[in-house]
Amino acid sequence: MIDINNDRMKKKLIVMIPAYNESETIVAVIKSIPRKIEGISDIKVLVIDDGSTDNTAESARKAGADYVYKHKYNMGLGNTFKDGINKSLELGADIIVNIDSDGQFNGKEIPKLVDPIINNGADMVTGSRFLRESATNNMPIVKVWGNKRFTKLISKITGQKFTDTQCGFRAYSREAALRLNLQGRFTYTQEVFIDLVEKGIKIKEVPITVTYFKTRDSVISGNLRRYGFKSLGIIAKATRDTQPLTFFGMPGLMIFLLGFLGGLYSLIYYLTHLATTPIRTLFNISIFFMIFGISLGILALVADMLKTIKIQQDEILYRMKKKEFDGGD
Repeated sequence: MIDINNDRMKKKLIVMIPAYNESETIVAVIKSIPRKIEGISDIKVLVIDDGSTDNTAESARKAGADYVYKHKYNMGLGNTFKDGINKSLELGADIIVNIDSDGQFNGKEIPKLVDPIINNGADMVTGSRFLRESATNNMPIVKVWGNKRFTKLISKITGQKFTDTQCGFRAYSREAALRLNLQGRFTYTQEVFIDLVEKGIKIKEVPITVTYFKTRDSVISGNLRRYGFKSLGIIAKATRDTQPLTFFGMPGLMIFLLGFLGGLYSLIYYLTHLATTPIRTLFNISIFFMIFGISLGILALVADMLKTIKIQQDEILYRMKKKEFDGGD
């Protein structure tokens, strides 16, 4: 007879902390991480230092981090996150929790994130700062507005309702981590939703608390305009790759319809007045719009064929990862 409770206790958790010049805060973050969680038999802390110029790596070791890896130079949060996921898989993680190194999130809430994964309720669990209004009382208004705009956009793209798609406090099952295939260098937060929802991974949100420090800007989102534009670029590329018919087809259809309506008006005007003045320019523009719209439609079909190839490539990559990290076929 199989002991289900004993089997559940065999899960290994790795808490992954991407860090860049966070020597002042990373010690407290590491010390806040619980070392005993029901349903978890082994908890390790992994710090990925993204080329810090301060003593982040040394501080992490002294604070009790089990593994510390350092990039030779700053590679960006997106690359650091991907490296952390791969290192965690290599180290045998069954569950991976990602937590920021700036001290905004409370490590003691990690059990809330991993519980749905332990109980097979989800393969990715993300903290939400907006499921409880009190959690964002000290959040800057501009960040609240920006987060809600991005979350609404991601919800529309994925077809699922989320409340916070920018939070860096998340948990992933081994299956979800193996399925991840991200391209963004600057950040990863929104792209993860688009990638995993497309692959049928179940995502759940849980309420968390967050602390904002008025005297301290985020290394990633300190320049909100830069963060917004770069994040939009990553979202656009991810949407292009996962939903090419919508990405190219919808603009193509709208442009074609504008051209068609302009052309129809020009034709009616000509038949009514037997003159091409003053609608000649409108007619020429309408023809251009229709050709351009048809071209985008053809591009949408070609991109959709490329999506099929991408799906096959993602599956091959998944199997290669399983073979590399799990030793399976």
